[in-house]
Amino acid sequence: MRIGHGYDVHRLVEGRALILGGVNIPFEKGLLGHSDADVLTHALMDAMLGAAGLGDIGKHFPDTDPQYKGVDSLVLLAHVKDLLQKNGYCLMNADITLIAQKPKVASYLPMMKEKLAQTLQCDLSQLNIKATTEEHLGFTGEGAGMACHAVCLIDDNG
Repeated sequence: MRIGHGYDVHRLVEGRALILGGVNIPFEKGLLGHSDADVLTHALMDAMLGAAGLGDIGKHFPDTDPQYKGVDSLVLLAHVKDLLQKNGYCLMNADITLIAQKPKVASYLPMMKEKLAQTLQCDLSQLNIKATTEEHLGFTGEGAGMACHAVCLIDDNG
């Protein structure tokens, strides 16, 4: 078994959709990035890649590559899942923590979990997603951006 940790952060800006865990969340701002800037899915991908010793999402999906401009991060997550399988690994479980002052996302967490489980072709029980604020401290607490941590456990396919 191998463990991986992922972390991602994106700035909140006007004029962008807010996508978290593959779910479009109604909000006056969205996350800025080359792809859809889904900070939650990005952290999960980095955890999975790290556990397998395969680098990070910047290595596999560079923001200098126009083919990833505006891409749905669930498409990238499916690629990461396939990459792990090709290298002899499967996801055992993942625990994800979104850090955001606003909006409140608790009601969207089940939908995020379903989207991620469908993409990863895993059982819902293998994923846990939670959200917290930072009590108005730092860039996330001030509403300037969002951050996400993810840890996962992978095992060999044997």
